[in-house]
Amino acid sequence: MDFSTKPVLTGERAVLRPFTAADADTMWEIIGDPEVLRFTYEPGSDLDLDKVRSWYATRSEQTDRLDLAVTDRETGEVVGEVVLYEWDPHARSCTFRTLLGPRGRGRGLGTEAMRLIVGHGFEQLGLHRIELTAYGHNHRALHVYEKVGFTVEGIRREAALRDGEWADEVIMAVLDREWAALSATAR
Repeated sequence: MDFSTKPVLTGERAVLRPFTAADADTMWEIIGDPEVLRFTYEPGSDLDLDKVRSWYATRSEQTDRLDLAVTDRETGEVVGEVVLYEWDPHARSCTFRTLLGPRGRGRGLGTEAMRLIVGHGFEQLGLHRIELTAYGHNHRALHVYEKVGFTVEGIRREAALRDGEWADEVIMAVLDREWAALSATAR
């Protein structure tokens, strides 16, 4: 799959758009949020502002993945990201990940952003399966993933040491036919 075309996906609350180099400083702030760090990055991750600037400056050039900025439709402010990556052509599947900073939480932006990117993956890209992993103690994210249509497929017990405690990794996925059924009932 060629992800060179970076769409703009518009919902009622959120707009997903390609990243620009100007988004890097905002993403650096979001990445530094304690909740984002707790649920997203491995301890000891080697992140610095220069690496983050380089990363986001090149997202729109990537042809093997789709990274989109999640923005608040009303203000245009970048509040996070959604990503489809690890394309498997034989299984027609991708892995999904997201992160939202504090200004994007609790307002339905994340739920809508997920629906927009997952819908794009199935309806425009022809994916068969989208999967993700999340820490078992990330209850808010697990709830949103289930609300969007992801189903728990398994748990990797005590797979990561987080904040001095062992955390489970929850494996979830949604299939194209499940998404189609959910979309049909939502209309």
